Amino acid sequence: MTIKIGDQLPEGSLSEYIEIETEGCSLGPNTFNVQDLVKGKTIAIFGLPGAFTPTCSAQHVPGYVQHADEFKAKGVDEIWCISVNDAFVMGAWGRDQKATGIVRFMADGNAAYSKALGLDADFSKFGMGTRSQRYSLLVVDGVVKQLNVEQGGKFEVSNAETLLGQL
Repeated sequence: MTIKIGDQLPEGSLSEYIEIETEGCSLGPNTFNVQDLVKGKTIAIFGLPGAFTPTCSAQHVPGYVQHADEFKAKGVDEIWCISVNDAFVMGAWGRDQKATGIVRFMADGNAAYSKALGLDADFSKFGMGTRSQRYSLLVVDGVVKQLNVEQGGKFEVSNAETLLGQL
């Protein structure tokens, strides 16, 4: 069942490649409980099929990086990119996109969280296996306040500008 506006985010975990060691976060991949991360925060989340893929790299991520200050000005605490890749790939992609410290690149390596959201997709015909659908959502204290899911390989409603306009 697909998550919808008004739903609580499901339990689960995501991994993030940490570049600078801090208390409680070692260098390299760290796994975080989603419920702990969203508690008391407003988070803009966008999901996409894969790191380093054309639309994701040329349009989806750059829009959120470009508009990050506007999201912050409207009360968004963090911006997350979720994709079905491992934390090493997501970390490298974040660096490549010059998004370090702007967007958190959250790895859903086995698509478990995408499945829990009901936003997984079968990309086997492209040799990519199970991936994430392309979407955006706004979460306030763990509750979905906005949700935009793309249909049929499009990139029309999950972009930064659409979500920003819904704040």
